[in-house]
Amino acid sequence: MREYYTITELTREFGISTRTLRFYEDEGLIHPLRRGRTRLYRPADRHLVKQILRGKRLGFSIAEIRSIIQMYNEPPGEVGQLKSLITKIESRRDELRQKRRDLEETLSELDRAEEACVERLAELGVQT
Repeated sequence: MREYYTITELTREFGISTRTLRFYEDEGLIHPLRRGRTRLYRPADRHLVKQILRGKRLGFSIAEIRSIIQMYNEPPGEVGQLKSLITKIESRRDELRQKRRDLEETLSELDRAEEACVERLAELGVQT
């Protein structure tokens, strides 16, 4: 395992911008070491970036991600973090299922509207 990673190495590895890493730092999610103007990221920072990006992919906000990360280092610790994460995952899954139902309903409405337009055009003698 490496001792440090540069900002360039992490941006390339994760396909993110330096601005993104600086944002996570400004938000207090990661804490790179500084040597002059150079940021040096420890393996723990790299792991946090990986977890932050995973949380973003799952649809969690920065505030939710921060809460999950902070919980790991404070009571109730990892067990509490995992239980909280399970609750957040269930909630996110419910939100996505509702969105899927809403999308299916909207698609059906669009199908019906299109069908009505095609039928009316046919009544008017216009071919589609």
